[in-house]
Amino acid sequence: MIISFIFFLILFLGGIWIMAFAQSAEDFQAIIFVAGLLVTMLSLAFVMRERGTATRRTDNWSGPSTD
Repeated sequence: MIISFIFFLILFLGGIWIMAFAQSAEDFQAIIFVAGLLVTMLSLAFVMRERGTATRRTDNWSGPSTD
């Protein structure tokens, strides 16, 4: 779980860095910014997909809650 958190944190911060880098790029600013936005969204999607005890569910995508 710690390794996945570190991986997702690197993806998240890397996406933010890519979006910031787009401001200083001379060409393809929009494409670089969208790529950074996609990396950031991907990292958040993976974090939300991780199983955890906060939701008390066995599967966060489908399945009945335990409440």
